[in-house]
Amino acid sequence: QVQLLESGGGLVQAGGSLRLSCTASRLPFISRYVMGWFRQAPGKEREFVAAISWTGGSTYGDSVKGRFTISRGHNTVILQMNSVKPEDTAVYYCAFSEAAGLLLRQSEVRYWGQGSQVTVSS
Repeated sequence: QVQLLESGGGLVQAGGSLRLSCTASRLPFISRYVMGWFRQAPGKEREFVAAISWTGGSTYGDSVKGRFTISRGHNTVILQMNSVKPEDTAVYYCAFSEAAGLLLRQSEVRYWGQGSQVTVSS
């Protein structure tokens, strides 16, 4: 059973930093992939946050550009969240796609993480 295991969520003050990690377990070697995060706040639609592809290229949602950084290890992606804002409060879902490009589309997500709550206090 392939599973995306998230860790690092929690409570942080506005302006602070938080680090999310997502590790894919039982995942066979796949040469092309896009992996990253979506987030969803209460009453809001699920929103793209950041993604990194097999090439190492990364993309970010407009609301997090300049503040969040995505990186990768072996079957692992890291989301470094800096200068967090109260509007970053949401459940963050790790996602994996076999897309060959740079974009992480909800319709192409094959595996989802369980979700990790991030709460930013003002």
